[in-house]
Amino acid sequence: MIDMAPFTLSIQLAAVTLAVLLIIGTPLAWWLAMTRTPFKPVVETVTALPLVLPPTVLGFYLLVFLGPQGWAGGMWNAFFGRPLTFTFAGLVVASCVYSLPFVVQPLQGAFERLDRRTVEAALTLGASWPRTFVQVVLPQVRHGLLTASVLGFAHTIGEFGVVLMVGGNIPGETQVLSIAIYEHVEALDYAAAGTLSSILVAASFVGLLPLYSQARKRRKWREVSA
Repeated sequence: MIDMAPFTLSIQLAAVTLAVLLIIGTPLAWWLAMTRTPFKPVVETVTALPLVLPPTVLGFYLLVFLGPQGWAGGMWNAFFGRPLTFTFAGLVVASCVYSLPFVVQPLQGAFERLDRRTVEAALTLGASWPRTFVQVVLPQVRHGLLTASVLGFAHTIGEFGVVLMVGGNIPGETQVLSIAIYEHVEALDYAAAGTLSSILVAASFVGLLPLYSQARKRRKWREVSA
């Protein structure tokens, strides 16, 4: 019988990572969309680095940064009395860094296409900024928000190199689905690897299908409106 704990752990990791990324990625994407500072390309480049860096390179630097001798890892160890690496919390930090561009870039694009006149009108009429953001901005960028959520969640589900270097392969703690598949392949248990791979493919397909269905409906709506 195949152990489904890695699948459950992957879902938990993706959910927590997405929640954190939406909290930190939304204001970052808003700032990137609205700022005119000359430093914007530098911030955009740093944000996009996980797209081009090999997972082993990113994983190595995260391992050093989050390790007991690293800045973040040392502070975590001093405060909680346990290391940050090879734990679920360490996986969350690594996943947030690795999946950051998949959330920020779709949101930034949506904010850049935003009709700013509606935002200015709401603020002029006395609406507070939080209310304006929730009732005016978010409805206009809901498709970008959906895209960011689906891509961020799906990308975290499929992580391998980064989570392996930062979290290792501890059953029930850091052994996510992709690592479990690799372990079964190493053990020549292709039946188990195939089953888990099929689950990953099916989950990815189910997650991406609504995204592209919505994109198709938007294209049809624009064609009819034109």
